[in-house]
Amino acid sequence: MDLCLSIKGVSFLLQTGLGILGNVLVLLAYTHIVCLEPHLLPVDIILCHLAFTNLMLLLTRCVPQTMTVFGLRNLLNDSGCKVVIYSYRIARALSVCITCMLSVFQAVMLAPAGSCWVRLKTRLPGLVIPTFAVLWFINMAVCIAAPFFSIAPRNGTVPAFTLNLGFCYVDFRDNLSYVINGVAVSVRDFVFVGLMLGSSGYILVVLHHHAQKARSIRRSQASAAMETRAAKTVVTLVTLYTVFFGIDNIIWIYMLTVDQVPPVVADMRVWFSSCYASLSPFLIMTSNKKVRNRMMCTTGIDREQPSVNTQDSRETIS
Repeated sequence: MDLCLSIKGVSFLLQTGLGILGNVLVLLAYTHIVCLEPHLLPVDIILCHLAFTNLMLLLTRCVPQTMTVFGLRNLLNDSGCKVVIYSYRIARALSVCITCMLSVFQAVMLAPAGSCWVRLKTRLPGLVIPTFAVLWFINMAVCIAAPFFSIAPRNGTVPAFTLNLGFCYVDFRDNLSYVINGVAVSVRDFVFVGLMLGSSGYILVVLHHHAQKARSIRRSQASAAMETRAAKTVVTLVTLYTVFFGIDNIIWIYMLTVDQVPPVVADMRVWFSSCYASLSPFLIMTSNKKVRNRMMCTTGIDREQPSVNTQDSRETIS
């Protein structure tokens, strides 16, 4: 194995291993929380679902990709490729949808009491689970074409208009199908990223106004620190996704302009598009008090925590 292949293999191995570990820890932490509390807050349900979606993404894309990089061949037959590619497409779509959902939920919950969002704010917690069902249904329907183009690798040259994933081929058969698929995926992602950025910008504006009021009436430093922590977490999550989304789509646009995609380009896109799924659980662990406290309990660290009013809608992610 040459140096470049070794670097690629180690990179995928670290990304996959750390990402799976992080998302599993978040899910285990929430499992422990559910055992102690009768109900999860809506934001905790969203974060838990985000961790599950990212875990699904890593298992269906990065694990077979890592195995292929290390020389394992013929991992899947045609049926296996169809299942894996379909599951990956759904997980990837849900990752951006749920991140957008988290940002929009926080924006509505932080809206001022006198705004037009008051009625929606009272109903929003009850809409979380139905929204999950709608997102799953929509993305399963949108991604239904993926299995029809997915096949196991064949001996010989890679056909034109084919994405060579290493462990599977996605053969679009003609340029029109290739471009339509690429444009449809990009448009869907850009819409959700636009909503995500808009709602996150609104959150920052609201928190900025709260901070100004806090200074004017000299509220406690703890309240101001909570608002700052929430703002930093939202900005970091959205920035994290947007950066990797931008790199992913730059590579994807290039891939749409060529008949045959070099394997190294496809590998780069997979690595960058999976970075969010690998890094986001560690951001959740460091920024969410409930998850962090469960981690401390499991590691034997017992610290006195001040009581937190779980109904405070401002502490939506801290």
